[in-house]
Amino acid sequence: MQHLSPLINDLALILISAAFVSLLFKKLKQPVVLGYIIAGFLVGPNFNVFPTVVDNESIKTWAEIGVIFLLFGLGLEFSFKKMMKVGGVAVITALIGVGMTMFTGFFIANLLGWNTIDSLFLGGILAIASTTIIIKAFDELGVKSQKFTGIVMGILVIEDIVAVVLMVVLSTVAISRSFQGIDMVYSILKLIFFLVLWFVSGIYFLPSLLRSLRKLLNEETLLILSLALCFLMVVLAANAGFSPALGAFIMGSILAETTKAEKIEHGLKSLQSLFGAIFFVSVGMLIDPNMLVEHAFPIFLATLVLLIGKPLFVITGALISGQPMKVAVQSGMSLSQIGEFSFIIATLGLTLNVTSEFLYPIAVAVSVITTFTTPFMIRLSSPMHQLVEKSLPERWKLKLTNYSLGAQKVTEASDWKKLLRFYLSNTLIFSVVIITIILASTKYVYPVISHSYVSQFIHALITLLFLSPFLWALAFRTKHREAFANIWKKPSQRGPLMALMISRLALAIFYIGFFLDFMFSTLVAFISVLLVITILLLLRRRIKSFYSKIEVRFLNNFNQREKEQASNPMPLINPWDSHIASFELNPYLSFIGKTLEASQLRETFGINVASIKRGDLIINVPKRSEMLYPNDILSIIGTDEQLTIFRDFIEQTKTAKEPTVDNVHEVTLHHFTLSETSNLIGRSIRETSIRELTHGLVVGIERDGKRILNPESNLIFMSGDTIWLAGDELRIQVIMKEQV
Repeated sequence: MQHLSPLINDLALILISAAFVSLLFKKLKQPVVLGYIIAGFLVGPNFNVFPTVVDNESIKTWAEIGVIFLLFGLGLEFSFKKMMKVGGVAVITALIGVGMTMFTGFFIANLLGWNTIDSLFLGGILAIASTTIIIKAFDELGVKSQKFTGIVMGILVIEDIVAVVLMVVLSTVAISRSFQGIDMVYSILKLIFFLVLWFVSGIYFLPSLLRSLRKLLNEETLLILSLALCFLMVVLAANAGFSPALGAFIMGSILAETTKAEKIEHGLKSLQSLFGAIFFVSVGMLIDPNMLVEHAFPIFLATLVLLIGKPLFVITGALISGQPMKVAVQSGMSLSQIGEFSFIIATLGLTLNVTSEFLYPIAVAVSVITTFTTPFMIRLSSPMHQLVEKSLPERWKLKLTNYSLGAQKVTEASDWKKLLRFYLSNTLIFSVVIITIILASTKYVYPVISHSYVSQFIHALITLLFLSPFLWALAFRTKHREAFANIWKKPSQRGPLMALMISRLALAIFYIGFFLDFMFSTLVAFISVLLVITILLLLRRRIKSFYSKIEVRFLNNFNQREKEQASNPMPLINPWDSHIASFELNPYLSFIGKTLEASQLRETFGINVASIKRGDLIINVPKRSEMLYPNDILSIIGTDEQLTIFRDFIEQTKTAKEPTVDNVHEVTLHHFTLSETSNLIGRSIRETSIRELTHGLVVGIERDGKRILNPESNLIFMSGDTIWLAGDELRIQVIMKEQV
């Protein structure tokens, strides 16, 4: 008998147990992640009824790869642009919720007599909610159209960023074994530096790279390229002193801004599921029942923090940010669990060998308990709101209502606030770019060149050419001209404004002087600075023009995905309980084929149609005469109750009138590429009778990187054509076998 590697035996055992338990949990309508954890316990060293995993070290390596895939996938769903669009409500609520939860976890651990590192890690573990579990719960409970879910998703975006910062901070504290202020500040500044550098360079180069390679990118090559970029960033992050998982998250966030994000996410799904399953199984393998019994009281306290403490903290944050009581209660009770980031933080403690062995099983136990309770907490949010409403005095409710309405009024940012925000972001971004170029020039290029005066001069000149557009942007780039003019009109404010402008120029001069001082003597550097500044001022227009091209390319790449999706964001309507939700119309609705006026949607459900999306066409504020068609996506304005009734009406209509599977003639979409020996080459669509043979349609042809949509029947097939067919699945399979 051929001998199998222990790793293959272990993988077989892991996947068989994971498959069996996940199917069982799917049947029971419970999160599959819990199934993986229980499967890990069953094949782990602490449960001897079934065969046990032998090669633990190799499984740990696979689990590390699982973390990378998991964080890469989370990054693809995250995107920096999404973070920029998150409103102040989510930011305030998230920071209060995370901060207070972390402090409470730290305080309780200290009361239990734990050391400082264990207490810090427990606080970090309890602070971050599970995006995966919450999204699944929202889907299963059918509440995604309600107002509070949008706020919760914004909070989760902020919590993801906080989790990334926490990983860096906890690593620093764990290594130094103390709260050394200088080390902490240095670590955070380094994180900010690399985040800005990776984001700016990624957005500038990657979309352009994907565009230039679009003819070569199919599903396979796109997946390989995206994984190559992911693991490249993993290596860069590790070499920079960060967690490899952070690098995967950052690359996912950068690729999320490209037009290929959905395709990458689709191609990654299977790999993410495989390695994610191995990771969560490895989590379950560390569960020790004896340790759980021994630490039952800390598990109980940590669970109470999540079920009672964090909801209260989130509710407080939501009320402070101006949300109504109902939305605040619903948001708070939705964020009462921990998940993937908490496991990664716990794993970080084990990897660094700084946390006690009992902390990881406690995190797993609390996660399992709170995952089970999450759907019940969301269901109980409405009754809890009603109970709170009845309990509060009328004058308190009136004050909260007035505060909420006042907080939600649109306020115009002050002129100083606009300018300061611009100057800070402008200084941060271009300082990072300038410092990176200087470091690359001095640390990597300078050591390999000849140190003759001529070589040094040429090297300095080339570096300054690279720096020139960014030095100009740092010193002179402008925005918010109207705000600047308004401030300049007030003589008392001209002094601070001039100081702000001079500080930008001074910083640019400092960077030039720092670089030249490294290359030459201090005297030569001083003289050269004056010369360089004079040249930059003389060539100011050309440098500005060159920088403008760089900025245009960056902004085009940054906004390319939104342009292609033709997304028109609708304004958020806040003064009442109304908000916007999207619904797709199925063909069985009674008002399909009728006008908006005839459909009586407003009269029947009390809702308003803000826009209609029909394929690539978006109709904003449609007229009463606009027709409604199958698969139209309506953006509806209404209250939670109105939108829930409308959603239930759509789903009930579909369920009641949908034909059974037995009566459905399966129509599917397939594609194949014609080989040189295909008998279709040189014949038209009509001559091949391909429509009749497949009982379908040729919906598209890809040829030499171009796409022909709905081709005419006289179009001639050519070698290398990729044909897209919609029709009877079995008949198409037969054609494909003959032609490929």
